[in-house]
This record gives sequence, structure tokens and C-alpha cells, in this order.
Amino acid sequence: MSDLARTLKQLSALSQETRLLTFRALMEAGSDGMQAGAIAELLGLAPNKLSGHLSILAHSGLVSVQRDGRRMVYRAEIDAVNGMLSYLVETCCHGHPEVCAPLAQLRSESC
Repeated sequence: MSDLARTLKQLSALSQETRLLTFRALMEAGSDGMQAGAIAELLGLAPNKLSGHLSILAHSGLVSVQRDGRRMVYRAEIDAVNGMLSYLVETCCHGHPEVCAPLAQLRSESC
């Protein structure tokens, strides 16, 4: 898959309110991740309403899922997020990527 196609798929996955809120919750959870039930509770959703959204996020590559016994733990894929952000700013400002340096600094400080 090309970088363009991958980025479009990722942005599309994030272009819905529940998915964006879910993704932000997973980013906040970091490497510990979260169970689907905990995400649903945090967002005030019925667990069955979240299932399809998690599937779309996982299919985009921005989120991974791992079985832990009977539990499914979802995690944000930081490398995929960095790849998406890098693709968005790689041609920044007519060859002056230093303009986007504050974004790169913010990303490195928050992770």
C-alpha cells in the first residue's frame, strides 16, 4: 500500500467522532492499552456500539488488538501515528521543514 493510500485510510478512520475519541483515549492510555469495555464506559457507549469502530481503527493500522486470556486489549500504534504525521508534514512549507519543527518537538515530548 502506498503512503498516500495508508494515510487516507488512517485519516478516514479518524474522521468520525466516536473513533476519534476512542483513538485519543488509547493514545492517553499509552502502552498499557485499554479493554473495549473500559473504552465504552469512558465514552458512555454500549460495548456493542464500539465494536465496529474498534475494527475500523484496527484495520487502519492506527490501533492494534491483542488477546489477553478472555480480554481484548487495544493499543494505539505509535509508529503508525508518527508515520501518518510525518507524511502530512514531510513537504512542509516549500522545502522549509523547520516551520513544522514545533510539531515534531511536541510529538517527541508527549511520547
